[in-house]
Amino acid sequence: MRGKVPLGVRILSALSTEPDWDSITPAQVIEVREAQHRKRRSALGKIVTGRPDRGALITTHTLPLPGRRLSARVYRPAQGGSALPLIVAFHGGGLILGAPDQDDWLLSHLAAECPAVVVSVDYRLAPEHPVPAPVEDAYDSVSHIVDEAARWEADPTRIALLGASAGATLAALTAIRAVELGLPVRAQVLINPQLDWTERVFEYPSFTENADSPTATPANCRAVQRIALPESFDPRAISPVHSDDLAGLAPTLVQAVGTDPLEDQAPAYAERLRHAGVEATLTRYPEAVHAFLSMPGLVPAARPARAEILAFLRRHLLERSDSVATGTAKARRP
Repeated sequence: MRGKVPLGVRILSALSTEPDWDSITPAQVIEVREAQHRKRRSALGKIVTGRPDRGALITTHTLPLPGRRLSARVYRPAQGGSALPLIVAFHGGGLILGAPDQDDWLLSHLAAECPAVVVSVDYRLAPEHPVPAPVEDAYDSVSHIVDEAARWEADPTRIALLGASAGATLAALTAIRAVELGLPVRAQVLINPQLDWTERVFEYPSFTENADSPTATPANCRAVQRIALPESFDPRAISPVHSDDLAGLAPTLVQAVGTDPLEDQAPAYAERLRHAGVEATLTRYPEAVHAFLSMPGLVPAARPARAEILAFLRRHLLERSDSVATGTAKARRP
């Protein structure tokens, strides 16, 4: 393995039982998801995922989108504020698992310290809703949130997109779509990202060299591909690393993990961004595991990674445009 697995993760992994990902059925995936929710809300789970920042208020809202209604977890600075930057986040879980509350430790801190309004979208998951449903949810929810920025007391000209793992897929795809729609995205943060959903995902050297990682194991990656993607779907369509045009994207922070089977996707995408003229910062955390920012209680590297994200977002979001100051800003280009 290229990096070092933290002791806490090794202990928890030894005490836990992983599903048989190679034979898992759609019904069993739903059972695993529900079991993860219960564990995350247990006393031990709260130690693993970390406590929310006391400087943030957390509420739940409904996003009325065409033909469906999604839930969103919203984080705001406790001291209040108006016309705050807007950060839209997408949780990880391979598009089959996970929920917004797994990122409370990170997102509440960003809300309190940036400060910003952070909206984490509870997008639809496979097997009930396979691709492209999660992608459509990402596109539609960001457009809706920006259109309703006044409701969120947010500034529609200072937007950032953030995602971890498969959530980084959604963030990156939405950043690409934002250029087409004229959405003023100023920054994107991609944490241990999955950016290649083609069969090539199994050919990156990190997939073999980090095969013994306790999180995002090769078997788990194979299951995600099988369950989230319909057989007839072209995986290139949701693989940002294979996008034809990345020009004009917002400055990007990519955080790679030294023990991650998906690690090589991070530098591959950062290089493509730079080739397209996009400012891309790539940072590697060798003593971390996939999903490390959802388990700060076990991974010391989570704290410096969170600090880096906060500094990056503050640098790109805190400057207000003259149009906002005069009250003439528009969320979209004409």
